[in-house]
Amino acid sequence: MATSTELKQAIAAGQYDAAFEKLYARDAAAVEEQRKRYIHAIERFEHYFGMDRTVRLYSAPGRTEIGGNHTDHNNGVVMAAAVNLDVVAVVSPAEGNLVRLKSHGFDKMDEVDLSVLTPQKGEEEHSAALIRGVAAGIVQAGGKVGGFDAYTASNVLRGSGLSSSAAFEVCIGAILRGEYNGGDMDKFNQVEIAKISQYSENVFFGKPSGLMDQTACAVGSAITIDFKDPANPIVNKVAFDLAAQGYALCISDTKGSHADLTDDYAAIRREMESVAEWFGKRVLREVDEDAFYKSIPEVRKATGDRAVIRAIHFFNDCRRAAQLCDAVKQNQFDRFLKLILEGGHSSFEFNQNAYSLKNPQEQGVPLALAISQRVLGDRGAWRLQGGGFAGTIQAFVPLDLLDAYKSAIDAVFGEGSCYVLSVRNYGAIPVTPDL
Repeated sequence: MATSTELKQAIAAGQYDAAFEKLYARDAAAVEEQRKRYIHAIERFEHYFGMDRTVRLYSAPGRTEIGGNHTDHNNGVVMAAAVNLDVVAVVSPAEGNLVRLKSHGFDKMDEVDLSVLTPQKGEEEHSAALIRGVAAGIVQAGGKVGGFDAYTASNVLRGSGLSSSAAFEVCIGAILRGEYNGGDMDKFNQVEIAKISQYSENVFFGKPSGLMDQTACAVGSAITIDFKDPANPIVNKVAFDLAAQGYALCISDTKGSHADLTDDYAAIRREMESVAEWFGKRVLREVDEDAFYKSIPEVRKATGDRAVIRAIHFFNDCRRAAQLCDAVKQNQFDRFLKLILEGGHSSFEFNQNAYSLKNPQEQGVPLALAISQRVLGDRGAWRLQGGGFAGTIQAFVPLDLLDAYKSAIDAVFGEGSCYVLSVRNYGAIPVTPDL
């Protein structure tokens, strides 16, 4: 560990440049931007917690979902990738069990006493609940926890489908692993940190999410995840070089809010599970697909049509996620794009999470998809991503159309709404010069 002053000097001197290239981009301007960003975060830490504390740096990426939309919570198959937007944390351990955490852009400082590791009334849907929940999960898994002071800065768009909350959760997990468990990557490997983070979000935060977001953020790279056994998900990294195909990954922010959508997300899981329940099963993964189709006349009477249609989406999108992985492995990029479009249509038409029925006048996601279709035509691919209902869309854009696509999106949703990203090959980690 170094003091905050020593760390700022090391970053300014370029000692972290190689690490920044690996995490963000091999571009001089991007590296310089990260130098300034990290130094500013350290300065804010000093402002809130004092000068010349011994500190460490941690980072956890956001993620983009490539295939398998709303399949993880029913033990399905997904394909996702970590992206080069992240949560950065400046951390110093403290005596006792008090966590003090200040996040950029939030007025209130979280103060969480880790002597109490049960859900607390009034903390639901607040970051304090995530901190407490991750700590509880670490202890339940046989680990140790303790107090720390931290300042966090995130450029993962909130409510964007890039999993800002999951990035925060796994970052807290990485901090507790590093500061109080000796960085034990055996006992607290990235998948274990993901499972602990999901537990925190489900039980303490109150959001019934699946495990895809946390796993993608924790593990890094492009990955496929098979959740047949959610306690032991099968995770495989996939080599994925878009630039070599002449394409860029664009994430476009439609500026919609996820603030009032928890019950919309919950309804998808609940309805899928209601179909499984009709068959005497817990989740759709346990239901025979042929038996499901034969039983639709009876199932729809018990569950309603929307639940049946969402189940159809589940079966199809699980299959597509595996096919997407195969297409990448076989270097069949045209097939990959075709599958992306098919998955996007399925999410819109079958899973029905392009917009919320609570506010049908707000349809930023469908509008962005329509603009994508107009600009890209029969080239590239586009789809909603993440939880849906609001937030972002994803597009794979030919490099020769990138400027036109970005201009079209920005013209509707505001300058800087279209982000050109890359896949990040590192998950939730301490940031060191020898990364």
